[in-house]
Amino acid sequence: MTRAGAEVTLLALALAALPGAALEARAQAQSSAQAVQAAAARSITLASTTSTRDSGLLDFLLPRFTARTGIAVRVVAVGTGHALALGRRGDVDALLVHDRDSEDAFVASGHGLFRRDVMFNDFVILGPADDPANLRSAESAQAALRRVAARRALFLSRGDDSGTHKAELRLWASAGIAPRAHSGRWYRETGSGMGAALNTASQLNAYLLSDRSTWLAFKNPGGLQIVVEGDPLLHNPYGVLVVNPARHPHVQAGAARQFADWLTGAEGQAAIGAFRSRGQPLFFPSAPAAPAAPVAPGAPGE
Repeated sequence: MTRAGAEVTLLALALAALPGAALEARAQAQSSAQAVQAAAARSITLASTTSTRDSGLLDFLLPRFTARTGIAVRVVAVGTGHALALGRRGDVDALLVHDRDSEDAFVASGHGLFRRDVMFNDFVILGPADDPANLRSAESAQAALRRVAARRALFLSRGDDSGTHKAELRLWASAGIAPRAHSGRWYRETGSGMGAALNTASQLNAYLLSDRSTWLAFKNPGGLQIVVEGDPLLHNPYGVLVVNPARHPHVQAGAARQFADWLTGAEGQAAIGAFRSRGQPLFFPSAPAAPAAPVAPGAPGE
């Protein structure tokens, strides 16, 4: 074969190989895309409260869930109101929050597949050790807040639409007081999470409402002490919700459902019960043995 003939033959072979190379490149791209999708399916984004983060609970629970299922969990820690807004926009896959009325409304409006009981603790009212408004002797949480208002004692509110903030506003309403009418005077809103609000109250020696779990895990109590506790109105239940894929097809509903199943199942409930701070339990498991999850209208079968 002449040199020219050899060059033509090599060129023909190279041209013939191009379609195969293109197909191989396309197959590799598809494989990479599938790998990315598979990785996404093995992870979820959870909107939860600052109390579950600041107490250390999520750091305790989530590695156990991931070890069991292989599903990684990215946490967005915000107030309950903000968490529910993220769910309504489809920006998260699951929620762990604590405002029952808002949670039920989320499911009833079709934004969530279901809501399940997970755990509970309680709220406490904290205040300066010398208790200038004498809340310790109040017969109820409502009576305590009336004393705060009557004596114009400094009270800090989170003011962030969190579950704690919503509970606080319900308490003021039940006491017949509109504290925001005194905003900037004895009633001040921090607009912050629980940990930051506790730090501010510690610095200012102010009263405030806190969930007990974050208080027990708090490292900077200063002169703050529990001055009101034990009122049934201070009960604080938490629920887990899965965002409805009928509204947001991109959400990882299957993996989120696995998270809800684990959290309300035997292993998750035992882990919640085992979590301690300073030797005390911070949350108490509350899921039924076989949870029945109501399905949102128009949602795929649960």
